[in-house]
Amino acid sequence: MTVKHPDEETPPAEAMEDGADPLLTRRGFLAGAAGLGGAAFATGGILTAAEAAAKSRPAPAVAASAGDRRLAQAFDVRMQAARRERDLGPGVHLTNGEEDSLPGRIACYSKGLPHDRSGNVDLKAYDVYLRALRSGRPEDFERIPLGGFVKLANPQSAWACELIGPDSSQVPCPPPPGFASPEQGGEIAELYWQALLRDVPFAEYGSHPGVEKAAADLSALAAFTGSRRDGGVTPDTLFRGATAGDLVGPYVSQFLWKPIPFLPIRIEQKIRTAVPGVDYMTDFDGWLAIQNGALAGVNRFDEAPRFIRNGRDLGEYVHRDFTYQSFLSACLIALKAGTQPDGGNPYKHSRTQGSFTTFGQPFLFYLLAVVTQAALKGCWYEKWAVHRRLRPEEYAGRIEAHASGRARYPLPDGLLDSPAVAAVRERYRTALLPQAYPEGSPTHPSYPAGHAVISGACATVLKACLDESHVLPEPVQASPDGLSLQPWKGADLTVGGELDKLAANISLSRDFAGLHWRSDAVAGLHLGEEVAIRTLEELSLTGNELFAGWSLKRFDGRRVTVG
Repeated sequence: MTVKHPDEETPPAEAMEDGADPLLTRRGFLAGAAGLGGAAFATGGILTAAEAAAKSRPAPAVAASAGDRRLAQAFDVRMQAARRERDLGPGVHLTNGEEDSLPGRIACYSKGLPHDRSGNVDLKAYDVYLRALRSGRPEDFERIPLGGFVKLANPQSAWACELIGPDSSQVPCPPPPGFASPEQGGEIAELYWQALLRDVPFAEYGSHPGVEKAAADLSALAAFTGSRRDGGVTPDTLFRGATAGDLVGPYVSQFLWKPIPFLPIRIEQKIRTAVPGVDYMTDFDGWLAIQNGALAGVNRFDEAPRFIRNGRDLGEYVHRDFTYQSFLSACLIALKAGTQPDGGNPYKHSRTQGSFTTFGQPFLFYLLAVVTQAALKGCWYEKWAVHRRLRPEEYAGRIEAHASGRARYPLPDGLLDSPAVAAVRERYRTALLPQAYPEGSPTHPSYPAGHAVISGACATVLKACLDESHVLPEPVQASPDGLSLQPWKGADLTVGGELDKLAANISLSRDFAGLHWRSDAVAGLHLGEEVAIRTLEELSLTGNELFAGWSLKRFDGRRVTVG
């Protein structure tokens, strides 16, 4: 079932503080601005109170100074950008409807709230939590009952505005797969296999028997949406993203292996990783404690730093990274490799000028930060204000409770008999999803994935500003033990292809850790891409150059010009 998400951008009128100025709310601001007179609409824009007051003043007796003209120009650019986003209209948010259609909120994120012995959320606590998310009142968030010591991760950011790019409410994600759908069954099967194969080096996927079993199982699931070749999942496509670049060369992007020229420092990309064979939350009591907000321990770490060589290493990289870290590194590596600005850069063929503050390296670094923040706000709006999708660890708790007779749930047909569930139960004696981190997932809903929206946004601006066709010299791959890099021989690896692969690596590596669904990553990549494109469109208004726009290839293969 698909239902339209109600407008939850602002608290209802009855929820406002007594005496609150209606112009200080979004809805009140628009209503007040609209009431300032028909003259605003005659010019195609809505006047703010400050603009209306300015129009009512008598004309100055002397001509405007150069400073005045500059301020007027800057003000006009900001108004153009704001009008552009306003005129795109509100996002239409559709959910799968299961928060209300399934009993007991079983399809919803509730980690951190109190739960019963079967792992079902306390419904009174969930109602308080939901009331806060629907009202947006800061005091309502302080009333949410927690089950333990771990706090919820920034739900109020769903109400935050942004000054650059689209509003967080304007870029919707499609409804995620339903609780009992074949698609969700295929996604949890993939996650079980990723957990089972965490310690297998990517370089050995072609010969490992467990990889063959996983590929065969996922190939047989018609609803599984992962990458295929000739209609089937193969060791070469297993756990990969869907772009052309994802399917060329080693599993790991060159941008996670090559040294980072953090000049004057050169950084070798060996990481501190976790020891093999140690997974968490595989017993029901331990799992339940974490769902209730218990404090967790820390990973056991490998003594030797290693290059990323398997799923556990990728999972540990995204356990410790900062928001756009890997894409800042990719930018530096690409520039060091001789990648030039793309054809839309106005300085590419200039006889007298070079780029710097605009279209140069400082601009690239600025873009990465700006689109990251805008994309994260959009992501948090979708997570908290719209979908509230449960985490895979919560879903696997439902599977285990069902299989052990603690409770009954409407699971996908055939899931309990799948080879993936059987393999996990054989190794761990439960159907819980083995976690790579002691604490499991962070305490915010699953859909879409935060790492994915950052990846989608950052990959997009780098593809827009750099020559995607540039071939990276001297490609490498990690040795099976991760202690060295070895030359890789094969098809050319391009900047654009390896940026797409990096985006998939960072997104799907959270799946390797047991934290996210594949559809979380897919939706997140596309949300981030859309936010980045709309932010670039705004920024095209700000320069002085004669600029024809950025050109880039989207994740779906379409080439677009932006600006």
